[in-house]
Amino acid sequence: MADVTIHKVGAEAVDRLEPLWLALHEHHQSVAPPAVYQPPHRSWAARRGAYLEWLASPGSFILLAEKGQEAVGYAMVHVKPGPDDTWVTGDRIAELETLSVAPAARGAGIGTMLLDGVDAELAAQGIGDLFIAALHGNDAAIRLYQRRGLRPVMVHLARFAAEPTG
Repeated sequence: MADVTIHKVGAEAVDRLEPLWLALHEHHQSVAPPAVYQPPHRSWAARRGAYLEWLASPGSFILLAEKGQEAVGYAMVHVKPGPDDTWVTGDRIAELETLSVAPAARGAGIGTMLLDGVDAELAAQGIGDLFIAALHGNDAAIRLYQRRGLRPVMVHLARFAAEPTG
């Protein structure tokens, strides 16, 4: 997409991500198994706090996709110390914490552009290990990650106290 640019940004841009996070939060509710979800304002407050905490870790970054002045997508990458306790990894491990593309811009290659940027930034930092979690039911995201050479290595299961038991 020629009219979309990708920029590396920091904590100063976090508040611009709110509408994109909320769109992803809504998308998750449409594709995932039924659950009790946080209301949008609480979801954003928690995610915003996490972004600021993750950005304090050396090497962590946000890539922001813009069409003109409009934010149309972003990738939040948290870089953590390694090695991992289970798999052989390097001294630093990256985790893609969020990949969000505005609903009107989905299917135009912006997610791929962001992932290309993530790969380039990680290569520049000498980080070869990348973890990505995808919500169960978010099949399009899972296919995108698998096309890029990622594979399932762990399944998370959950029980939520807020949900009624039958």
